[in-house]
Amino acid sequence: MACTGCSVSKNGKSGGCGGGCSSNGCASGGCNRLNTYDWLAEMDLQDTDPFDIVEVSFKNGARKSFFRNHEYAQAATGEMVVVETGTGYDVGRVSLSGELVRLQMKKKRVNPDTVLHTVLRVANERDLEKLQEARNLEAETMVRARAIAQTLGLDMKIGDVEFQGDQRKATFYYTADGRVDFRELIRHYAKEFRVKIEMRQIGARQESARIGGIGSCGRELCCSTWLTDFKSVSTAAARYQNLAINQAKLSGQCGRLKCCLNYELDIYLDALEHFPEKAEKLYTKAGAATLFKTDIFKGLMFYVFEHEQGRGKIYTLSLAQVKAIKEKNDAGEKPDDLGEGVLVQLPTANPDDEDATMDFEDVTGAIELPDEKRRKKRKKKRNNNNDGATGKGREQPQTNQQPQKGQLPKAAAPKSESAPPPRPDKPDGQSDNRNRRSKNRRNRDNRKKT
Repeated sequence: MACTGCSVSKNGKSGGCGGGCSSNGCASGGCNRLNTYDWLAEMDLQDTDPFDIVEVSFKNGARKSFFRNHEYAQAATGEMVVVETGTGYDVGRVSLSGELVRLQMKKKRVNPDTVLHTVLRVANERDLEKLQEARNLEAETMVRARAIAQTLGLDMKIGDVEFQGDQRKATFYYTADGRVDFRELIRHYAKEFRVKIEMRQIGARQESARIGGIGSCGRELCCSTWLTDFKSVSTAAARYQNLAINQAKLSGQCGRLKCCLNYELDIYLDALEHFPEKAEKLYTKAGAATLFKTDIFKGLMFYVFEHEQGRGKIYTLSLAQVKAIKEKNDAGEKPDDLGEGVLVQLPTANPDDEDATMDFEDVTGAIELPDEKRRKKRKKKRNNNNDGATGKGREQPQTNQQPQKGQLPKAAAPKSESAPPPRPDKPDGQSDNRNRRSKNRRNRDNRKKT
């Protein structure tokens, strides 16, 4: 199981799985995920009373267990070993040994007296070949197992299958919303695969940790590389960080909220302690202002008057200004206005120009939003420019009225000599359609004005 991305192996040669490779650049999916670096094994120290328990990882670190390492086995960190399981034997890699195992067991709350199984020997070439054959059977077995579960109408999903090193036992990891009666399913699996069957229910986060993948950040999933305990994540963490409540962006590959929402939550909570409470509305003589946005780390709060929403100013206030206005409101007083803000958005070109660029400067004032009349004026100006560019004037609509009895038909009005000739590359039907659209647009503008 050599990794093409490993540059240096444990013995100093390239092209193999090294002791410190972990899952950095391994084409095989990672050598040992969720690994603890055994720095004591790299030091030339002689332990007179070594700890006789080692940690062994199976299937690239997806599962780990503790085994007793007797003197006749002499298994060291990084070696492939054969261990007993009670239902045969399995093959795994020693991921930790020595005194660090004692600390790891204390962290996982495992009593050393409960460790009964032992390390049999260091794995030979035949053991590794049989382990590779078992790994090759897992993908095909999982597809067949899902088909059988669907045939029986069970509300469950087979997420992963792990064969034992001797191919006598297979563990099926599945996810389900509730309890599942899989007694009939086990009989079908035993008849189909002819091995000892073990069903183990896991959560959605544990399933993602076993399968692995790349997150939206471009890195490997935290649950499959270093995260061992899964804390509950709520939408309140996103609200404190001013994130949009978008289920698609806030959910990870497991379908639950991303664990990384809790990483910076404490920093945001510490910063929010300096903000005034119940400051969603500020009351002035000019009207009530509603909180529009909060910049936590800059200490700014954006307000908009309720009667000017959508077309008024956005006032940017500092925390001191908000606290001062809040104290007056609590005392029953109302200031004349919100005052001047600290940021303003100013145009650097003609405001009537649509291509005018906007620069942000640190001056006093408020952010001016485009007025409704100004938007209509721009739209009307753009429509007139489009009509002038096509070379057509405002033509009167033609009527097909029949002459009354005893009257002669009116002569057609002569065409103006100043009118431009029709473009030869445009058919007459297309020009009429453009005139009709311009007429309908002008009628809509006239109805809005009235």
